[in-house]
Formats: sequence, C-alpha cells, structure tokens
Amino acid sequence: MPAPSTSPVGSTSTWASRTVVNTLLALVALYTLMPLSWLLVNATKNNGDLFGRPGFRLAEFNLFSNLADLFAYQDGIFGRWLANSMLYSVAGALASTLISLLAGYAFDKYAFRGKEKLYGLVLLGILVPHTVISLPMYLMASEIGLVNTYWSVLVPGLVNPFGVYLARVFAESYVPGETLEAARIDGAGELRTFRSVALPMLSPAFMTIFLFSFTGSWNNFFLPLVMLNDSALYPVGLGLFNWNATLAQEPQFYAFVITGSLLSIVPLAAAFVALQRYWRSGLTAGAVK
Repeated sequence: MPAPSTSPVGSTSTWASRTVVNTLLALVALYTLMPLSWLLVNATKNNGDLFGRPGFRLAEFNLFSNLADLFAYQDGIFGRWLANSMLYSVAGALASTLISLLAGYAFDKYAFRGKEKLYGLVLLGILVPHTVISLPMYLMASEIGLVNTYWSVLVPGLVNPFGVYLARVFAESYVPGETLEAARIDGAGELRTFRSVALPMLSPAFMTIFLFSFTGSWNNFFLPLVMLNDSALYPVGLGLFNWNATLAQEPQFYAFVITGSLLSIVPLAAAFVALQRYWRSGLTAGAVK
C-alpha cells in the first residue's frame, strides 16, 4: 500500500495558521511590553529631559541620581511605603494562604452539616467586587478602632474565597484520603495530620495561592485609600497616587513618580520569576490524575 503523500494545500494552510498566530502573539507582546519599555527609558531621565526628550528618546543617564533623590525625599518616605507594601503583601498573603488551605482542606476531607451550602456561600464571595465591600468594612473597622492602622488593611485581606476554592480543588487531587486515614491509625491528631501529611502534599497549592494573594495585596489600592489617613502607613501604590495628584503644584514629582513606578513592579516580577514553576505546576493540578 503506497504511503500517503503530503498535501501542499495542507502545508500551506498550516504555515498560514502559524503565521497568523505568531503575528497575533507578537502584537500582544508588543502591546504588553510597551508601557514597561517606556517606564524603563524614562526612569533614566531627569525632569528636564522628561519634557525635552519625551517618549522613547534616550537622554543623559540619571537613573542612579533619580533613585538617590527618591529615597532621600521626606526622610525616605518612599522606602517606608515599599516596606509597608511588603508587610501588607507578604504577611497578609502568608496568613491568607494558610487560612485558605485550612478551609479548602476542611471542605474536602470532612463531612459536616450544611457543608455544601456554606461552601456555596464562600463561592459567592468571588462574585462580589472588593470595592463594593470596602465601605462596609471601613464602617466596621471604625467601630472597633482599626481605621488608620496596619490592621485595617491586613485583616480584610485574610479572607480569600478564590483561594478557598483553589485549596479544595488541590486537596481533592493531591491528598488521598487513604494517606490521611493511615496517619490517624498511627495516632496522629487532626492538626498533626494536616501539618505533617497534607501540607507537604499541598505545597504547589500553597505557592499558587500565595502568588495570587501576594499580587492582589500588592496591587490593592482602594481599601488603603479608604482606610488610611497617615501617609506613613501608605502602601507604595497609594503613595505614588498622591504624588501624581500633586504634579501640577510639585513638578519635581514627575521623576519621582516614574522612577517609583518602575521600582514598584520589581517585587512582583521577582515573585513571579521565583515562584513560576510552582505556579505553572499548580495550574495543571487537575489536568492529570
């Protein structure tokens, strides 16, 4: 029986499809990278060059002097904002991730009255925008005296309905019930079973949920805007927003805002690069069983 010949029409169609796909991907990449490229170029300019050589035109390299001026302004208030953002994001994401894992693990491995109804109520939280509940949270925080404190930003971030959902999906795929039963037969309590048996198996889930929580906390803007009045408590995004709002009166802030914006994305990029292999493996958790 003769081998089938390759159809030139099929090869041409495949080549055209790949060309279209690659062209679209290149356009998306260009659209995504252009703002970052503009930021990188303009962070190296002083205030005069920002207006004298605008756009992507290169000028005298002043990045290090911009950084020195940025961190020296108002006794290093920008460094304080970066530290605040790290506190809100790292501490908040760690606590939120642990709570989500505990809740998702409990929803998957335990049977209790009203479990599915309660789980459905948690999932409804995914549909509610954070901006909608910011004002009620402000009123509750005001009643208990948490407004204008670190806790007013940290505590609301502990609740992550999407993290609970991911944790339950991971627990179903990664933690066999037989393994937990064997640990209980060996005399381990429920907390010991979770800490020593389930939690190591859920390490991809931990990294995935942590990365989502860290990114959400770092980019959180409206809640700190509502809760905080003291500039010493601002995260970096809110601090840069306030500087940007005063550009008409304080034009020296142009270089500060651009250089600060460049620095503000460095932790996000570092977190993504460091955790991407856990994140990528986590997203495919349910693909193969």
